[in-house]
Amino acid sequence: MTNLNKNTMLNPIYWDCDKDCLIAIDQRALPDKIVWLEIKTFDEIIEAITTLTIRGAPLLGVAATFAIYLGVRDYQGDCMGLCSLVEKLIVQVSATRPTAVNLFIGLRRAQEVCNSLQDKDIEVIEQAILDSAENFLMEERQRSFDIAKHGAVLISDDSNVLTHCNAGMLAVGGIGTALGIIYEAHKQGKINLVYVDETRPLLQGARLTAWELSYWGIKHRLIVDSAASYLISLGKVDYVIVGADRIARNGDVANKIGTYSLSLAANRAQIPFIVAAPLSSFDLSLIDGSDIEIEERDENEVLKFRGIRTAPESTKAFNPAFDITPVELIYAIVTEKGVIFQPNKLKIADHISTKDPDEIA
Repeated sequence: MTNLNKNTMLNPIYWDCDKDCLIAIDQRALPDKIVWLEIKTFDEIIEAITTLTIRGAPLLGVAATFAIYLGVRDYQGDCMGLCSLVEKLIVQVSATRPTAVNLFIGLRRAQEVCNSLQDKDIEVIEQAILDSAENFLMEERQRSFDIAKHGAVLISDDSNVLTHCNAGMLAVGGIGTALGIIYEAHKQGKINLVYVDETRPLLQGARLTAWELSYWGIKHRLIVDSAASYLISLGKVDYVIVGADRIARNGDVANKIGTYSLSLAANRAQIPFIVAAPLSSFDLSLIDGSDIEIEERDENEVLKFRGIRTAPESTKAFNPAFDITPVELIYAIVTEKGVIFQPNKLKIADHISTKDPDEIA
């Protein structure tokens, strides 16, 4: 267990040159204790990604690139064989978490490094893949600070905000996306209270988001997922702010299961439903959300709680990890470039293609 300096950001994943391994916080252990893992092999990082030891869309992209490095660093052979190995490793990593597009961006970066350096020594290629992973991590951290800055402008004084799952330091590094906006707005004195969905079945809201808000001293209350719509109907929520695992070309958003319900309730109550995500979460190859593959996880996550079965033995479960929020229910998407109000495919294309931070109204 490690004591954290609360004047600094938590780095949930980083490469330790002295130990020659990836250091990652075990998010399964929170909030009870802080456990740092030393990940030294490809199999270990695959397990960490699969078991949600490492999670959060932006962080998955970083982890994917580190995974390729761990898979090739002990390779003995020629460049052609190394590139062939990278392709095989990419297939394995791709199968772990199919919904978050960031994971595939991380894999693509590793493959591009390998392809561009085929005439170099093996050691040069391996080091370049590691450098790419570390650079990707630094980029995602910076993006989160920019997202927080742009998003906080949208928040009025004395606001009550509702958030779902965890889109904070633990998911991104830096300050987070949805929670980054909340943190920045809190620093500006705008946040009265944050409502936190517990986020069934793995309780990322209760375990992780509540932990982060406690870490920063931000006033919050935990609610069961099914209470969120009622809370909104009572007029107790001014904004709903969530992250995203993948955003289609038209602006449809895949995020943690339960997000769609929140968007419907927010739309009914006429309060802003805001999505916060880096540009790395956009997948322009997909026309709309119907093309997004939704990960279905082990049914035991629903049928059991901490290893104890809570449903009859004959009961089966349906356990989708994500759902799709249609773009017409989204008030704004906040990226590191700025804010896309009432997003659609044309506004998104303009936003992504601009070179300078911009606000697309």
